[in-house]
Amino acid sequence: MNENTVLITGGATGIGFAMAKYYHRCGNTVIICGRREDRLAQAKKELHGLNTFKCDVTNSENRKELFEYVCKNFPQMNILINNAGIQRDIDMTKGTDDFNRGESEIMINFESPIYLSALFTPILASKENATIVNVSSGLAFMVERATRCPVYCATKAGLHAFSIAQRIQLAPLGIRVVEIIPPMVESELNMESRIKRNMVKSPYIMTADDFVEKAFAKMEQNEEEINLY
Repeated sequence: MNENTVLITGGATGIGFAMAKYYHRCGNTVIICGRREDRLAQAKKELHGLNTFKCDVTNSENRKELFEYVCKNFPQMNILINNAGIQRDIDMTKGTDDFNRGESEIMINFESPIYLSALFTPILASKENATIVNVSSGLAFMVERATRCPVYCATKAGLHAFSIAQRIQLAPLGIRVVEIIPPMVESELNMESRIKRNMVKSPYIMTADDFVEKAFAKMEQNEEEINLY
């Protein structure tokens, strides 16, 4: 968990920032990307030496720019963490109305990890301790508890399946693929719904820092499907 160069998408808040803090504390070079300049600036202010890059991972040009930035400035990068994600409550009884009203969970949660993994795999193949970490969700396995967000559940189930296939394909290249499966964690994820359900804070919700400590302890034990839900 030290002497690595780590890229974390969605790294300015929530689980992503908790991961950034952990890797930073362990003496790694950490790069985070996100869409909000103010959040990136705040993260950089809190963690001295943190590297930030403004990027919308759903935008193909932004992804290429991120790839070029990392290759130019951090050619030793050996860990990619696909963490960026959103969650929306969508009522499918309303046809396409709810589905089309907001951002695309399919693009952010599912397509972007696939594209970013494909971009960085040739680079990672030449690195020691090369690792791709995909952050899915316990709701991929407990859809009946979250029918309010059906597309989110589907994207995370898809990411779970992709991680299994990716792990098998990339093993001959020496690239380790780890899937981290969170329970409900304190974050900004779907905050409007959390407020409505009085679920912003609860004894049953883990803090992001506590979750990352537990998940990374399992990763250090060479677990590749880390389930904490």
